[in-house]
Amino acid sequence: MRGVVQQSVVETSTVNCDGDKEKKKKRRSRRSKQAPPASASCSSANGLHGEALKCMGDGGTCNDVNATPSRSSSSQLGLGMYHLNDDELTRESAFCSMPTMHISEQADFMEAQGMSNHCGSDIGRRVFSQSCPEPVTRGGSPGTFTDKDLFLFPHIEGSQRKYFDPHWSMNAIDEALMKGDVFKALFRVNAFNRLEAYCKIDGVPTDVLVSGIAAQNRAVEGDIVVVKVDPLSLWTRMKGSTGINNSSPLVEDGNLILEDVETATDIDKSKSNVDADCKYAHYRSCPIPEKGFYCGDTTFMGESVESELIGPASCNLVDPYLAAASDFSHVGSSSGQIEVNTAVGRVCALISSFPSRRPTGRIVAIIDSSPHRDAVVGFLNVKQWFSHRELGRKDAKKNKSSLFGREYIHLTPMNPKFPKMMVLVNGLPDFIWKRLEKGDSAVEMELVAARIDNWDEESPIPRAHILHNFGRGSELDPQINAILFENAIHSSEFSAELLASLPRNLLEVLPEELQSRRDLRNLCIFTIDPSTATDLDDALSIERLSNGNFRVGVHIADVSYFVLPDTALDIEAQIRSTSVYMLQRKLPMLPPLLSEHLGSLNPGVDRLAFSVFLDINHDGDVVDRWIGRTVIQSCCKLSYEHAQDIIDGILDMGGSNIIENRYPQLHGPFEWPDVISSVKSLHDISKILKQKRFSDGALQLESSKVDFLFDEYGVPYDTILCQRKESNYLVEEFMLLANRTAAEIISRAFPNCALLRRHPEPNMRKVREFETFCFKHGLELDTSSGRFHESLERIKEKLKDDAVLFDILISYASRPMQLATYFCSGDLKDSENEWGHYGLAVPLYTHFTSPLRRYPDIVVHRTLAAALEAEELYLKHRGTFHKQSMGKKVARRCFTGIHFDRDAAESLEGKEALLAAALKHRVPCTELLAEVAAYCNGRKLASRHVKDACDKLYMWLLLKKKEILFSEARVLGLGPRFMSIYIQKLAIERRIYYDEVEGLTVEWLEATSTLVINLCPTKRLSRRGSPGKWKALEDVAFVVSAYDPEIELGLFEGNSSTSVGAKDPEPSCQSDLSNTEVEPGVFPLTVHLLSTIPVSLHSVGGDDGPIDIGVRLYMSSYLR
Repeated sequence: MRGVVQQSVVETSTVNCDGDKEKKKKRRSRRSKQAPPASASCSSANGLHGEALKCMGDGGTCNDVNATPSRSSSSQLGLGMYHLNDDELTRESAFCSMPTMHISEQADFMEAQGMSNHCGSDIGRRVFSQSCPEPVTRGGSPGTFTDKDLFLFPHIEGSQRKYFDPHWSMNAIDEALMKGDVFKALFRVNAFNRLEAYCKIDGVPTDVLVSGIAAQNRAVEGDIVVVKVDPLSLWTRMKGSTGINNSSPLVEDGNLILEDVETATDIDKSKSNVDADCKYAHYRSCPIPEKGFYCGDTTFMGESVESELIGPASCNLVDPYLAAASDFSHVGSSSGQIEVNTAVGRVCALISSFPSRRPTGRIVAIIDSSPHRDAVVGFLNVKQWFSHRELGRKDAKKNKSSLFGREYIHLTPMNPKFPKMMVLVNGLPDFIWKRLEKGDSAVEMELVAARIDNWDEESPIPRAHILHNFGRGSELDPQINAILFENAIHSSEFSAELLASLPRNLLEVLPEELQSRRDLRNLCIFTIDPSTATDLDDALSIERLSNGNFRVGVHIADVSYFVLPDTALDIEAQIRSTSVYMLQRKLPMLPPLLSEHLGSLNPGVDRLAFSVFLDINHDGDVVDRWIGRTVIQSCCKLSYEHAQDIIDGILDMGGSNIIENRYPQLHGPFEWPDVISSVKSLHDISKILKQKRFSDGALQLESSKVDFLFDEYGVPYDTILCQRKESNYLVEEFMLLANRTAAEIISRAFPNCALLRRHPEPNMRKVREFETFCFKHGLELDTSSGRFHESLERIKEKLKDDAVLFDILISYASRPMQLATYFCSGDLKDSENEWGHYGLAVPLYTHFTSPLRRYPDIVVHRTLAAALEAEELYLKHRGTFHKQSMGKKVARRCFTGIHFDRDAAESLEGKEALLAAALKHRVPCTELLAEVAAYCNGRKLASRHVKDACDKLYMWLLLKKKEILFSEARVLGLGPRFMSIYIQKLAIERRIYYDEVEGLTVEWLEATSTLVINLCPTKRLSRRGSPGKWKALEDVAFVVSAYDPEIELGLFEGNSSTSVGAKDPEPSCQSDLSNTEVEPGVFPLTVHLLSTIPVSLHSVGGDDGPIDIGVRLYMSSYLR
């Protein structure tokens, strides 16, 4: 197939339905005449949202590409990304839904067939038809480009043909940035349609659409680019806005990762969820409506709303090879500087004046390359190369030329956001080349690691080289290793030198530490964690005071005592930045000797801790506090189940049922009544704190969580839907309070050098769209300050008999939310109003409670230690000590107490004390801390991607074992081409494409937003652009005979939900992979929004492509 270049001129800035039809007729007419033009004319890829893609779909391009600068080479493996557009919407236990196999057909067609000729004109972004140099091609008509060319001559030597405009020089970029003609931005690609990308400009509420390969100008996912925004006349309509009818399957991928909430199976701590700032729903990807695609009268699944901060490679605390690509926190202007930055202000004013229009633009420069360029995983298209090679040899012989050095093999990336690549055959590793020489086509079934070498103006796709072969794509280990490689996760063991630096004595605390710390070993302290947890970094205690208040103790492992600044251990912890959880495996940030023994708050042994005591009254107010370094001894290790039994009264005060129920051993002088009364008191206070938090405006978006059940061989055999228990919330409230306390102390003592965590307000346009959706479905929603959570709770009560719909609403409610990120307080010292955390409704927040598995917590510990040291130095200089209720003689708490003494901090003695303490404890300066924060953001996001990818992998393995799984699904969106559905059993969203299917008729009733699908065995269609081809019915529907008596029982091979070693799920969870209650639908099938339909699920890919979860309609018919 050849892509014939078509002439096209963009003449209007609005999409007209009649105009579209007329253009399609003209294109069909031109194609039917089989008369390629003598020269290609070019127009803007961005002029209209759908125009460029229509041209691409026909085989030609109508794209204008303007220039972009030399890319900074990316030699880093760190994941300095990234997301957020609704381009990356994930959930804590649901992997991102990936596109089905035919979603990317247009993109593949474009990449493989060609980016026909183009010439750009940038006169006010008015695009005119121009003559372009005729390309030099081997055979075929002028202006065509074939697969054969890609394999043999992707880089046409001696040709003037260029597929892209050159990148701007850095001088030109700097000048344009100063004038406000262009903007720096993070480049993100739609996973459902690679021809559609978005640029997030800081301070601009709506992402800029970059439509078409030419307009994207060689940028790839995660690049820091320079984008030139089109004039208003060329902006496209916002998807879902009134008046747009776009028949292209353009979808803004929704993979918005909000606050990650490390919920791995073996470490699903409530405090993990707390440390993640706010418990959000499981974010799933959700499509954007196409023409007639109905989600109510509006859509709230639109463009990106936030991008992850990205850390530069220059951080001297971080291995530069692993550092993130760029600190996006320094890109552009913040929203608080719109008045100053007139360019951003002008764009914002236009968006505000024309809310139904989306800004469009084109990439003119790539100033910092994405680390993803160095970590590509994919499959080599070996069989295709074998078939082309023989033909290429004949042509080379005929032309008396050599193929050596010019033969390429296509590489198809696993990540749908990346284009196909070409790999030079003579650059293949020997272990692959030798197999190819022998004709071994099995290479095609193996995952390979690659790196993008370059992508110049004369090449339609990038050139890469192979680094490593992981193994068969259908096997678990190669897939996991590929996931780790893609996300630059360190999986190697800790070095012997590093391990040798750790103390050997696991039981004794040095005498000098006992003298300098407060001894709390006589206090009833215990941990509450998942039953499988081994790294115990927090514990709780409670005392009732004489005035009726409670003194709650939050005790956190003092990891900073062991991890000293700039040591080998510290550098390794910085590089890893976070522990990574993969269901059946954990990659710790710190060596197990430290994270599971020396630093872990294991019961019955002395441990060093940072303790926060909070005096709380009956209204939930903190009236006093103390923080300091301590020595503790936990009396027992409780699981969440143990704590829940105490809350529910199952474990009585007498403890008569302790032994038979295998409750943990107690250590020290404490009895079970001490522990039971402590847990109950903590639970009572946590309920008050939780209610107070929501009354203050906090928001919690939480839905069912999917967990896997594994047999004795580590193979998944079932899933369960679980809800968090009261014991989880108990721990969560006190961890939140401790984190807030730490944030207050470090931000006051070191206002320019505090590592904090912020969560911006949501995208208000999308919030309003969500409100409209709820209203259209008879649900009252109030998203005003402090009312959002309360309103959702009322809806939850109203939908108590429809938990699936509420899960869907929670998913939608999360879409407008932005990403929480670490930042340095000095970076935003002039914008303190941006420090707050929207989800928690607090002005200051940080991470303090998980230092065994998060590097930012260690930094916060050091800063707290510096504040304590400065307080002691200042008061020692002033000679001010007094007796305190906590016991022995201590200093007045001028820097760490509930009331901060600003005069003391600003005095000469105070400044000297703070400086001396900061130097001693190596508190990073503003610039360095900003880089650390940005890098940690990237690593945190990378670990999240690993978990989500592993969840998807295990789901794929489960379906591969079952062969087929029947389930009910709810319809989220409808259109003439596809529907979007939510499958609660797996907590995922998927699409079913039903256009152009053999034997299927589709009737879309736009007036009522109704879809009718019927079986028509005699119908045969031709897919657009591919004469004689159509989708098989089996690709869209699993149709069974209505005469088959086994259908009602769901008896199909491989669908049993039992296996060797199967264990009953926990009482709070429900096994949900049974096929016996799902009955097939019947034709004709009538579908409305939120209808329930039967579907069948199966595994896709493995040896023959990227893994995915396939979904089809589950139907029965007498015609089968």
